[in-house]
Amino acid sequence: MEGQLHENKVFEKIVYPNKDVKNREFENCTFKNCDFSGSNFSGSRFTDCMFIGCNLAMLKLSHATINHVEFKECKLTGINYSECEDFLFTVYFENCLLDYASFAKMKMAKTKFIKCSLKGVDFSNTSLTGAVFDNTDLERAVFNYTNLTDADLSSAYSFDIDPEINTIKKAKFSQYGLQGLLMKYSLQIV
Repeated sequence: MEGQLHENKVFEKIVYPNKDVKNREFENCTFKNCDFSGSNFSGSRFTDCMFIGCNLAMLKLSHATINHVEFKECKLTGINYSECEDFLFTVYFENCLLDYASFAKMKMAKTKFIKCSLKGVDFSNTSLTGAVFDNTDLERAVFNYTNLTDADLSSAYSFDIDPEINTIKKAKFSQYGLQGLLMKYSLQIV
């Protein structure tokens, strides 16, 4: 991966864990079955890229730009996305493991999480207006002052969202998900 700018490239089966790959630019690139776990991509820019089957656990993204990036079947545990540049931050996740990641204070309107695991993820002060959590596990996910206006959580499960401190206007929940909105009241729902 020499050089600063990579355009229209496919990176396949690159094993490069715990390395510094700072200040690179990737446009319209595809990453397949790569291992960048623990690597440092700080200051890098990803535009119109796709990651498929990659291990990106504990990736460092301080001041990175993530613009129209799709992740499918990736391991993305422990990543602090809140260190990314907020401007143009647009992502899509499908069949991904995102446990213990942080999206605190991010603007993520219409972000889609399809069949993902988001256990212990921090969504504090995050704007998730119109976001979709399709068949997604939100066990121990943190929602504090989170904007979920128009979000679709109708097939999400294991969440605990306090409607008194989060904005949930016009959000969609299934009748089975109502328990996750009433958890703090210690009610017995039968």
